[in-house]
Amino acid sequence: MSKRKPLIVVSNDDGITAKGLRVLVEVMQEIGEVLVVAPNSPQSGMGHAITIHSPLKIYKSEVFEGVEAYECSGTPADCIKLAKYYVLKGTPPDLVVSGVNHGSNTSISILYSGTMSAAIEGAIEGMPAIGFSLEDYGSNADFSHTKPYIKKIAEQALKTGLPKGTALNVNFPRKQSQEIQGIRICRQARAKWQEIFDERTDPYGRKYLWLAGNFVNHDHGDDTDEWAVNNNYVSVVPCVFDLTAHHAIPLLNDEWEIL
Repeated sequence: MSKRKPLIVVSNDDGITAKGLRVLVEVMQEIGEVLVVAPNSPQSGMGHAITIHSPLKIYKSEVFEGVEAYECSGTPADCIKLAKYYVLKGTPPDLVVSGVNHGSNTSISILYSGTMSAAIEGAIEGMPAIGFSLEDYGSNADFSHTKPYIKKIAEQALKTGLPKGTALNVNFPRKQSQEIQGIRICRQARAKWQEIFDERTDPYGRKYLWLAGNFVNHDHGDDTDEWAVNNNYVSVVPCVFDLTAHHAIPLLNDEWEIL
């Protein structure tokens, strides 16, 4: 009897027609049976938002020949919920993958990232999950160097599993003349965006603001995702959704007079 192929749910935040999603679907087809549930429009920067005040729409898509695919009006987190509970009727897939995002999701960007929110939603649901991102925001970015590493990482996750409640945040450097140096298991760098609000005027003379800013890295360690990507490595950061500051609990219990 032939061995069952693993069932892999694929999503993203750039939308169902994004080049990075097609790359991820192609690689996952080499590994298992693929189900795509992705947003019908770009959802970058949506974080872990879910749709609760408006209807969710989901339709079959013919974007990928020979692959069961659906486009959804909701967020990346919505897509993973719909994949498990609506399309698969509660049956969990063997793996959830998200991406490949057009743009880096290192450091603090994980909190804003729709790509990683899809992966983290998978982890919340108890499924092994990985988010993939490329440090290139171009719509025609070159993803060719990411494919062998995507396959290796996905196959390893299927083979050995992931710790409970953990999703992997994988970031690739942009395509360079030099080969990728390898894979690094990293921690999230302590860095942030320094926001700038650019004030502009519309054709009717009304003021509006456009969010801009600069990424500031205050972390000079050589064990971070920022260091890895900047030195032409693939960074892999294990992430959890438990945001409890466990180290602060005894401090608050000891020092807060109101307790």
